[in-house]
Amino acid sequence: LAAINYHFGGKEELFQAMLARRLDDLHAERLALLDADERVAAGRALTCERILAALFVPALRLAREPRRGGKDFLRLLGRAYVDPSPRLREFLSERYAPSIARFKEAFARALPRITPRELTWRLHFMMGALAYTLAGADAWKLIAALTPADAANDQLLLRRLAPFLIAGLQAPLPDLTSADPIVSLETTRQA
Repeated sequence: LAAINYHFGGKEELFQAMLARRLDDLHAERLALLDADERVAAGRALTCERILAALFVPALRLAREPRRGGKDFLRLLGRAYVDPSPRLREFLSERYAPSIARFKEAFARALPRITPRELTWRLHFMMGALAYTLAGADAWKLIAALTPADAANDQLLLRRLAPFLIAGLQAPLPDLTSADPIVSLETTRQA
């Protein structure tokens, strides 16, 4: 405990340092893929599929690298994203703000009819679904059973995942002015 406090200041700072050690490389790899795709696109908006690939392929690669933490690190990362600790959320959002902003800008160009506020909500839901998936051991067992661990199957997994996520990103805009909720509490209580 004394060594942790001396070198890191506390266990929360140790946890942040451990996350940063791997996430810095992961975000750099994501941005490199996004940069390469944007150069090829030559000013045109990328498709949501390409943006998702730049976001998820590095994480899938990491899952197959035990020296970098593999699936265990991604499970831990999933839990960190859903952790209620304000300090951890602040650390992640501040440290990776430039990366988050780049992906949000790319999605905004790909989905021009979605308002910035609505896009923020949709990306929040998308990342929440991903964090939940990463945090659960059952999802990794399912993925392992369905696909051998190689780069070709990363593409197959993305072909399964992308339509689900893109459907949420491209869904019709909700009518937020309506007084009628989609499902009222009274209807739910009566059922």
